[in-house]
Formats: sequence, structure tokens, C-alpha cells
Amino acid sequence: MNRRKFFRNTSLGALGTSLLAPFNSLEAAETAASFKNKKAKNIILLVSDGMSTGTLNMADLHLTRKTGVGSHWMNLYRENKVTRALMDTASASSVVTDSAAASSAWGGGVRVPNGRINIDANGEANLPIWQKFKSAGKKAGCVTTVPITHATPAGFCINIKSRNDQDTIAEKYLEQDFDVLMGAGNEHFAADKRKDGKDLYHAFAAKGYSVVKDKKAMQNASSQKPLLGVFYDSGLPYAKDQENTKELANSVPTLAEMTKKAIDNLKDTENGFVLQVEAGKVDWAAHANDITGLLYDQIAFDEAINAAMEFAEKDSETLVIITTDHGNANPGVIYGSNANTNFDSIQHYKFTNSWILNGLGKESSINTVKERIAYANGIAIDDEAAKLLLSYYKNLNTDAGWYNPKKLPFRPLAELQKEHNSVGWISMQHSADYVELAMYGPGSELLTPFIKNTDLHYLMLNTTEVQNNF
Repeated sequence: MNRRKFFRNTSLGALGTSLLAPFNSLEAAETAASFKNKKAKNIILLVSDGMSTGTLNMADLHLTRKTGVGSHWMNLYRENKVTRALMDTASASSVVTDSAAASSAWGGGVRVPNGRINIDANGEANLPIWQKFKSAGKKAGCVTTVPITHATPAGFCINIKSRNDQDTIAEKYLEQDFDVLMGAGNEHFAADKRKDGKDLYHAFAAKGYSVVKDKKAMQNASSQKPLLGVFYDSGLPYAKDQENTKELANSVPTLAEMTKKAIDNLKDTENGFVLQVEAGKVDWAAHANDITGLLYDQIAFDEAINAAMEFAEKDSETLVIITTDHGNANPGVIYGSNANTNFDSIQHYKFTNSWILNGLGKESSINTVKERIAYANGIAIDDEAAKLLLSYYKNLNTDAGWYNPKKLPFRPLAELQKEHNSVGWISMQHSADYVELAMYGPGSELLTPFIKNTDLHYLMLNTTEVQNNF
């Protein structure tokens, strides 16, 4: 598919090829134009899962007020290095997408119902884009802070009717011979964790993969072999918890470290590579209204952006795509006379709400609750607030959904914290927001001010000159 045909066959065409950027900036337009008609050899697509605009905003505010510099993502805007758009994230079944349908829109080029991965409403399978690129001779990989078998990486790689069948997703990865797979999800690979008892670690090793389970082993792994890295059972620890727990800091790689290793393993190939990088726990933190988890995992994602950009700016043949799949919880700093001081207090938070609440139980005392919150956040709560939190522990271990199966009191704790940090949340669920999309490198000049999520699939094929005839 040539570029002219690409614009004719997608909704991007309705916006015209003359609009190179959705903001009035000659410098940004010139940056994009400098890549015009150049083929992208590589693609690095970075996704902060569930990132509402408020999350991007707060991370930049936090860094600006703490360091005076701001976030890498927003600095790309300030320096006019990228083209920028808004993207419609709807699925086939709802204006509010889940991560499976959102990733499938990118991965398969077709909107599918929520919960499915590259299986449309009629039951038809759409070939995932990483398989298309593998067929074209490129290396392909995914890294994430949640299980590598989770919806977002899977949407670029495989077809399956239910996103929840992660054991099968792990097996499908093995069949496709992807070159780099790193994240969490030990329970879907280990023989003693899987219901069928299959040892997928052994199966990947038998196929020639380096199989690694900690940071040191990852760093020492050969760049000449495909790489499977699984560093935790479920999602990786939140960035702030990892930072302040020596054992985790030593054993679990950061998203930026995984990104650098993945690029290192993929870059020395004649036909190029494609890599997806996901900050999956930004979404989990949004579901939990956990400001520490949200803010510091977004900042960890920002460091991964920097790693990708450092490579791309030297390489000049790499398209970097930075975005999110949907909003979640729509957090933001709320107006008030103490908003500055309150928001700045988060700079001193040591642990996430997940760490606080998972460390309490039915047997915990009021003083224990107060001491744990004071240690994690520097906040003094009263006895009544502590009693309220403890009251939720009477009904633990009952099914309350994917992101909070123990029914831990995340929302009440966030409401208590709001008085001290001025961060408000509108919900604990995904939202139908149009989301930020930024591009740098060959192909960035194709981006127009507003696109559908499915358009990104065809843009990636077009800019790499990989034919969409599979």
C-alpha cells in the first residue's frame, strides 16, 4: 500500500495530507517534514495503559515542581519534536473500550467487541500486526509491567476469543516465535502454577530462548538469542514500592531497563524490528484510585520514552509512537487554597495504596492502620477514619472483579488522601476520552489531528512499506 492509497482507504484521508500537526507550530511541522518519504525500518510503540490526560498532566506537574525539568513526553511537545493528535478509542461494542479491544484495533486494524483479542463481532480472526511484520522479516517483541500474556501485548500478537485465557495466550506466543517477551505472569508459564501442568519455560528454552527471571539474568542474557523474561507472578511491583524495597529493586527490572534490553536484542537485524512497550500498571493504579501507583508508574513510563527516543534520535530510521489505549478514572489536581502544598506532598510518599492496604488485615489495630498510612504518606488520620478502613476487612477474599478481588478499600483511602494531596477522581473505571498520540521519526508526517484507533494499524504498515495483503 503506497502512501496515497493509505490516505484514501482510511479515515485519515478525510483530514487531508497537508495537515502535518494538530497544533500551529512551524518547527514541529518542519521536524515531521524532514522525515517525509523516508521508510521506517523500526517501530517502537509505547503505551501507558489507562492514562487519562490528567495522569499525563500530573506527572509533568510533579516533575516540574520537583526538578524544574518536566516529563520527557511533555518536553517533546515543548521542544516541538513530535507530531501530535487526538485518537478515538471506541471498541465495536462500546464507546468505552477495554484494553483487549483497544489493542486489537491497533493490532488487527478492525474494531472488535470488548474482551476479545483480534476476533471481530462476526467471529472472524484478523491477522495481528506483529505477525505481519514477522512475515516481512522483522523481529518483534513486547515488554510490559503486567503479565506479558495480558490484553495489550496480546492484541499485537495473537487471536483469541477471551482475553482471560492467558495460559493459552502464552502457548500462542511460543507458536509464533516472537523475539522478545518480557514482563510478569509467572503463573501462566510455570508448571506448578498452570492448571494443565505444562512447563512453558522448558518449552521456550527448548526453542532456543534465553529464559530469565531476574534483572541480573536479563542484563547478562545474550543479544543473539530470543528472550523470554518473566519477573513476577502477576503484575510487576509498582515503581515506588520497588524503589523503596531493596530486594525488589535488585531483582525486578524497571520498564526503562526492559526497554533498553529489548532494543539491544532487536536492533542488529537487516530488516528492522517492531517493539511494543506498555506501562500496564498505570491502568491498575487508576482502577484503584492509587495516586502513588499511578504517578510513579507514569514517571517510570516516561523514562522508557526517554530510552526509546535516545535510540531513535541516533538511529534516524525508527518511528516512535507514544500514546494510551483509553482513559481511566480521570484524576486531576483539584482547586483549593492549599493545592500547591498538598500536591507537592506526594513527592514524599514512600509506598502505594496497594502496599498500605495489603499489609492490613482483620486483626490489625486502629493504631496499626494510622502508623502504616503515616509511614507511607506522612498523613495523620484520626481513629474514625482508621475504623472505616478496617470495617472493609470483614469481607475479604470474595470475588469483586479483576483489579480488586479482595475488596480492599481503595476508594475510601483515596478520599481520605484527597484532603491532604488535592487529587480527585471521577470513577474507578475506563472512560471514553479521546487520548493523546505523539509520533517522532519516519511516518510521523502522516499523522493528522484526529484519528480512529484502527488507523494506527495502517499507518504502521504504510510507513514501513509492509504490504497489507495478508
